[in-house]
Amino acid sequence: MEWVFIMNRMGSQSSSAAQRRRMALGVVILLLVDVIWVASSELTSYIFKRQEYNKPFFSTFTKTSMFVLYLLGFLLWRPWRQQCTGSLKRRHSAFFADAEAYFASCTTDTTGNNRLSEPLYVPMKFQDVPTDHSNCLIDCESSSKKQRVRFSNVMEVRQLPSTQALEAKLSRMSYPATKDHEAMLRSVGKLTITDVAKISFFFCFVWFLANLSYQEALSDTQVAIVNILSSTSGLFTLILAAVFPSSSGDRFTLSKLLAVALSMGGVALVSLSSMDSPDGKGIVGSLWSLAGAMLYAVYIVMIKRRVDREDKLDIPMFFGFVGLFNLLLLWPGFLLLHYTGFEAFELPSQLVWTYILINGLIGTVLSEFLWLWGCFLTSSLIGTLALSLTIPLSIMADICMQKVRFSWLFFAGAVPVFLSFFIAALLCHYNNWDPVLVGLRRVYAFICRKHRIQSRWFGF
Repeated sequence: MEWVFIMNRMGSQSSSAAQRRRMALGVVILLLVDVIWVASSELTSYIFKRQEYNKPFFSTFTKTSMFVLYLLGFLLWRPWRQQCTGSLKRRHSAFFADAEAYFASCTTDTTGNNRLSEPLYVPMKFQDVPTDHSNCLIDCESSSKKQRVRFSNVMEVRQLPSTQALEAKLSRMSYPATKDHEAMLRSVGKLTITDVAKISFFFCFVWFLANLSYQEALSDTQVAIVNILSSTSGLFTLILAAVFPSSSGDRFTLSKLLAVALSMGGVALVSLSSMDSPDGKGIVGSLWSLAGAMLYAVYIVMIKRRVDREDKLDIPMFFGFVGLFNLLLLWPGFLLLHYTGFEAFELPSQLVWTYILINGLIGTVLSEFLWLWGCFLTSSLIGTLALSLTIPLSIMADICMQKVRFSWLFFAGAVPVFLSFFIAALLCHYNNWDPVLVGLRRVYAFICRKHRIQSRWFGF
């Protein structure tokens, strides 16, 4: 018995050590992503200002199109190939054929396809229990006094909707069965390739406009100001999610109102500090940053309404199709901007080409993969909070590399924006948490209790 206890304790210690190693690796990866993103922003600003290649549309189009490299997963990743050939789908349908057949009767009713079926009342079958007739008089007399509950002679039977047939089947499977079909079970509930492509088609335009706004902002103002104002996307997400809720956790609370107020105050101070730029483009860059943050919030809220769970969407495949549709559909933008005079089409030099390709491969494609990996190793909350580190890193990079001097308004506005980012991340993670309302209730209860004590004291 002692050996069993020692082995279990060693197993728990090894699992906790492995979890700590995963957490440490995830934190290191997220810190690396922060450095990559700040370096990517600084390199983009260097290309626009020092290399005098101020082409935000060309830069956005090239780097977003490089997402198409994710589609190489159809050649390298076996589950994607199985979805193309249909073998996984055939095995999937054969494996769950009994579950789908069991719930086939629910599919005929199109109005209640996502609800329980109509009730069906079936007579109850009670099992006869043999009794001892010698003690029948005593037992019956005592049981008649104690039994006061009457059970119905019929039971109500309802069927789950057909959309939950697979989940009902999975809930009744044994652990060895789930291990034998682990690869197949991972695909349960995931969107098909066609569905992912449709979602990517609708959202590639919003994604491109959000990134284009960020690139336009980098061409007009400092990286630190752009990153601070871009971090307000979390606050815009809270507001839009309250207006267009997709779950019960999207309701607007007093804590979210406080976070929005902090962020708006900080944004006003940072925007006022950007007005001191000599070329007069600081306020334009601030507006582009806020536009990009708002578009990114629109992208997040709308995709959450379209896809209710994160595990249903294959994110690398989604980004791969975004890059593909960007490459195929948005190239006429070069002609439109060229002939309207907003951005003349001009191929970059060999050095600038190298910078853009390196920036796209590392700062866009690789960084997105590393960020998703870091979130998988840690949590979505830590991954979101790690984004806030780009604010002090970009401030340090601008001060050390570009010798930029910021006014006191900038630092006074950076603090509330930084704090509101943390608050927004915590409120997004804990959906039903409203610490401001809880604090106000406790203060109100304390005041009422103190008032009652004083009234009793003076009453005596």
